[in-house]
Amino acid sequence: MANPDTVNANREIEAAPRVADYVVDADVHVTPPPTMWKEFLSPQFREFAPTLEAIDDVDYTVFEGQRRAVHLMQSQAGRKTEEYKNVGKFSDMRLGGWQAEKRIDDMNRDGMDKAILFGGGPLQTGNLDLFLDSFDAFNRWQSAFCSYAPDRLYSAAFLPTVDVPTTVRMMHEAKKRGDVAVNIPAFPQSLRNFSKMSSIWQAMTGDVSGERQYRDPEFDPIWATAQELDLAVTFHLGARISRYKDKTNFLPDIPMGKTAMLEVVSIMIYGGVFDRFPDLRVGLIESGVGWIPWACEYMDRTWEMQRHWTECNIKHPPSFYFDANIYASFISDRIGVQLRNMPGCKNIMWSSDYPHSETTFPHSHATIADNFNDVPAAERDWIIAGCAEKFFGLR
Repeated sequence: MANPDTVNANREIEAAPRVADYVVDADVHVTPPPTMWKEFLSPQFREFAPTLEAIDDVDYTVFEGQRRAVHLMQSQAGRKTEEYKNVGKFSDMRLGGWQAEKRIDDMNRDGMDKAILFGGGPLQTGNLDLFLDSFDAFNRWQSAFCSYAPDRLYSAAFLPTVDVPTTVRMMHEAKKRGDVAVNIPAFPQSLRNFSKMSSIWQAMTGDVSGERQYRDPEFDPIWATAQELDLAVTFHLGARISRYKDKTNFLPDIPMGKTAMLEVVSIMIYGGVFDRFPDLRVGLIESGVGWIPWACEYMDRTWEMQRHWTECNIKHPPSFYFDANIYASFISDRIGVQLRNMPGCKNIMWSSDYPHSETTFPHSHATIADNFNDVPAAERDWIIAGCAEKFFGLR
């Protein structure tokens, strides 16, 4: 077995044979180097930007008096699974994470025609103004990355929900840049619990125990703006934190992070959000899909039994909203593909998750072949291309 410390993640990889003529990758990622903040933060914050420091075989991000090792679970593309390692240098990452021309090269190798990009989000800081500006900075960087190949790379902006007017402003800016979606935390963020320690998890998860919920009228301007601008809204995991640095708890955390996304969308369904905004498109990204038909059946049954005393007066059974408004993506989910015609699985999308540790690169078409064995070509093509085109408004 190769020594992970000596593996070249950027070694040449032969192009894989295709099994489908056209693929839209619904979820890939970027891994910008810390040095990008100096260029993309607003001028008044650039003096506070992180720097990169190399010590022996590990690179460190230095920011606000702390030194953090570069963690590689965000970028294992180019390595075999037995070659994975958790910490190291930026040179241990696949260059396609931050160099657009290399990303296009890897898409060509892997048979990906278009891709929607999600990123790493804001800085971990207790300075609220810097925290909010870092969302803008990241979004500007990612949009610039996508501009290298605007007919193949599409950006999903990363947005805070500290206050609704700021979110709405950023949505308009995202649309103006050409972004195709906006990603918000699984639960609304809370100033009450905001701190340097919590800021990074607030970006993905929000405040799970906070008083604010997306069903509240406070958030209706966000849903109205999404409808007005024809922007998809995504939740990228986040309902449960995965301890990606902890090798003891990482594996148990991964599956729980998928099904936990049901809570996020259930709050919106039962709270009548989709009745008020029937054209709203919401995506559960990287959630997996095999659990959705079970959830729909269970939610329909319990709603019928409990809706009177709970005064839950939504217009339709919960499964209706999954098929009308809710989309979900998966990486490899043969059970979900088999259940594609069950309630709730109408709008499912395939993704490679490049360059994260679950990525199918460079064998994505082999994964597609495995997941869609005996599936009619038209149904396969909807899941690996058509559904993502509809959700993200690519056509």
